[in-house]
Amino acid sequence: MAAMQPTVDLLRYPVFSHSAPPGSVARQIPRRLRRMLSLDDFEQAARRLLPAPIFAYVSGGCETDRSLRGNRSVFERYGWVPGILTDTSQRTLATPLLGREWAAPFGIAPMGISALSGYRGDLAQAQAAAATGIPAILSGSSLIPMEEVARANPDTWFQAYVPGDSARIAALLDRVERAGFRTLVVTVDTPVSGNRENNIRAGFSTPLRPSLRLAWDGITHPRWTAGTFLRTILRHGMPDFENTQATRGAPILASNAMRDFGARDHLSWRHFDEIRARWKGPVVLKGILRTEDALRARDHGADGIILSNHGGRQLDGAVSPLEVLPDVVAALGPDYPVMIDSGFRRGSDVLIALALGAKFVFVGRPFNYAGTVAGEAGVRHAIGVLASEIARNMALIGINRPAEAGPQHLRVRAA
Repeated sequence: MAAMQPTVDLLRYPVFSHSAPPGSVARQIPRRLRRMLSLDDFEQAARRLLPAPIFAYVSGGCETDRSLRGNRSVFERYGWVPGILTDTSQRTLATPLLGREWAAPFGIAPMGISALSGYRGDLAQAQAAAATGIPAILSGSSLIPMEEVARANPDTWFQAYVPGDSARIAALLDRVERAGFRTLVVTVDTPVSGNRENNIRAGFSTPLRPSLRLAWDGITHPRWTAGTFLRTILRHGMPDFENTQATRGAPILASNAMRDFGARDHLSWRHFDEIRARWKGPVVLKGILRTEDALRARDHGADGIILSNHGGRQLDGAVSPLEVLPDVVAALGPDYPVMIDSGFRRGSDVLIALALGAKFVFVGRPFNYAGTVAGEAGVRHAIGVLASEIARNMALIGINRPAEAGPQHLRVRAA
């Protein structure tokens, strides 16, 4: 297993406060980040910075937001049963996954259009992940060419929204391989796009349509307009959907261009078999919520799965991945890489998933917000905040490694 040498010791990441002495590590943090004490703090700061349509896109779910709310409320079902008088002075966050060791048991989930909410957002996330020794997954709906992201962090994973025919799938995979990605994540819960009414009400579309409302949103949010939108156009031109297909897609701002979603409603296990036969490295299936599908993914050659309801953005009322996690782990066995995302905000959330059998957790929106607030520095800070929560809670629970968290440390709360 390849060893990692992260440039930040995540276990010792400091807790920042205004009382830190001059010259301390805490005082080296940019001033705008010193009040970012939790991942939720980044969301509130991003809400103030972003135009309403863009914040609605990042933060929203679909229809009534039942799944979005359920992804958070499910953690309330569990209470900790901590151990005492356990020597945890040698604890580490290091976690093995898919043939290598990462600096923490969490990574950055794929998030589309991150470069619209924060300047060069996809790069900021990938570079922060490289600096801190965690995996980042580049979304197929990203606005920066995959080749540029792979050069910045060769350990980035690529998440594909595969198109609906074999020739286009092959062309996309060939491009991803040429770019240098080694791990492929195939998202399988988007045969059609979810009914994201909040986007329509807020004036968001992909591509964005020029309008007086959109112009006013830009005028009333000058920091975003100057620091992200105009800065991007002046330095790099109008962003496009670069990575959905083998060729460049529609621009992010256009009056009449249409985005090509590639007719994914007839994708089947036959297409996944073609992907598995063509891709030489690890393949992960993302978007599974049924035990039967998890078993089938393994049997068709998936090297791991990510339990996910797409952050509550696809099927309204879909169960939280955490609800199905124990059954899936029981069916696949303790050694198969079952990963999970959707709704994670705290170190205790990550540890709950690990205690229920997950091997790894991916966190999305908070890292998007962190990039919005302060670019790569913001994402690195958010990674450190989450890591410090995990390290602290491990000591309080009485464990030395993330993998030591187990069902014996949890109780289901009475209804």
